[in-house]
Amino acid sequence: MKYKLKHKTIYRYFEPVNTYHSVVCLEPLNNEIQVCKNFQLLISPSIPTTSINKRLDFFGNTNHYFSIETPHKELVVEAVSEVESKPQKLNPALLSITCAETLDLIQANRDLRVSIWQYMIESPFIHWDEEIKAFALPSFQPNRPLHEAVKDLCHRIFTEFKFVSNYTNINTPIKTVLRERKGVCQDFSHLAIASIRSMGFAARYVSGYLETKPPKGQKKLQGSDASHAWISVYIPHAGWCEFDPTNDLIPEERHIVTSYGRDYSDVVPLKGVIFSSGRHTLSVEVDVIPLEDN
Repeated sequence: MKYKLKHKTIYRYFEPVNTYHSVVCLEPLNNEIQVCKNFQLLISPSIPTTSINKRLDFFGNTNHYFSIETPHKELVVEAVSEVESKPQKLNPALLSITCAETLDLIQANRDLRVSIWQYMIESPFIHWDEEIKAFALPSFQPNRPLHEAVKDLCHRIFTEFKFVSNYTNINTPIKTVLRERKGVCQDFSHLAIASIRSMGFAARYVSGYLETKPPKGQKKLQGSDASHAWISVYIPHAGWCEFDPTNDLIPEERHIVTSYGRDYSDVVPLKGVIFSSGRHTLSVEVDVIPLEDN
């Protein structure tokens, strides 16, 4: 599958902003399941492309840094990409390792434990207690294959929780999501990760996009897509395997990855520091456009 991605962020300020420093994490990854063939960062007020600095972060994501020192009351940052995603091929024979066998292997293999440790412990948005452990436990029986256990957890989140836009925000605790049984993909991913880590396994946060399809006979509205989040779990012998708890499915070609991290705090699409005395509004428009030669 080939896609053109457009992610536009618009800040409007009530008072002029004199200086703005930003970090952008929106360039799709290149790996064994997808190739980013083109990426452009379009910024207004315009700045020279030589003023945009690019580097890989600790997690292997591509970040772009820029500053604007021209007074402005509106900032527009648009990331435009072309990506080709490929089918993921998992050998079922590699997915048979049980929860108990995985825990034993992690305990016995120090090098493995060190390599995945950051995805096993608490992080800025991932915390758990006995209540979250109790929620996770029914899925993670010792003799059950770990891959099957994670699928079961995601299925429970999908069936027991309701997707409600704007019900939560980035600072809503996982415990609130668990109690209210409502949230969005970010909440469900954080809950799944907390549950998995509470059982002693490694899980990471995936940020990206999912192609959405309009009702039959209707055209997709521009800007109707949105950023999406799902999870990736380390399964010995198979490696990192992805799961989408919001949609109760295994991500395939319609899922496009921009970044991996411990949680959302590591992969914020656009964050910055402004020098201003006023308030601002924010709007985001996302388009995932299948290219005609699919």
